[in-house]
Amino acid sequence: MLDAAAHVLSRKGFAGTRLTDVAETADMQAPGIYYYFPSREDLIEEVMWSGIAHMAQHVQGTLDELPPEAAPLDRIEAAVESHLRYQLEISDYTTAAIRNAGQIPENIRARYTAEANRYGDIWRKLFEDARREGVLRPELDARAARMLVLGALNWAAEWWNPRRGSLDQVIRTAKSIVRNGLSSEPEAEAERPAPRKARPRKAAKATG
Repeated sequence: MLDAAAHVLSRKGFAGTRLTDVAETADMQAPGIYYYFPSREDLIEEVMWSGIAHMAQHVQGTLDELPPEAAPLDRIEAAVESHLRYQLEISDYTTAAIRNAGQIPENIRARYTAEANRYGDIWRKLFEDARREGVLRPELDARAARMLVLGALNWAAEWWNPRRGSLDQVIRTAKSIVRNGLSSEPEAEAERPAPRKARPRKAAKATG
């Protein structure tokens, strides 16, 4: 039932999510939902909380698997990939949470907001570590940079279409933008792709 609610909420939004749609997706009768949740809002609150909580667990798990000596920007890149994969490929819950964060009413917002703040703490530490190690460009405001990166990652849920480009391509692009936008040192020359060689123009045929 929760899976069905996450699926419907991620596609129809808070205002468009009806218990009849959830019940149909879950192959159950709508009144049966009230056995588990007293209201539509309580069901949506659980989906929203789960989406951000599971995302935080996934990203933190990815970071925990990195070696202790991993460089700060490598850790940020790993978090970027983990966030995008979980949001776009793994979890309807997270897609629903991100898409509806600004739509849910105040009476069910508190639990989601508290968990979102805990997830934000993961990213806050990543950027503070990078600043402390001196690998962020000196003119950057670490907080603004962090919020801009997270905002861009979250917005991918609105525009990414697998028919118009693979997730791997999106992740490679995101990691490159983040590293080159944050790093105090330019990308190593050897890592840059070689420029394309221009094709020689064909000689124009003589006329007359």
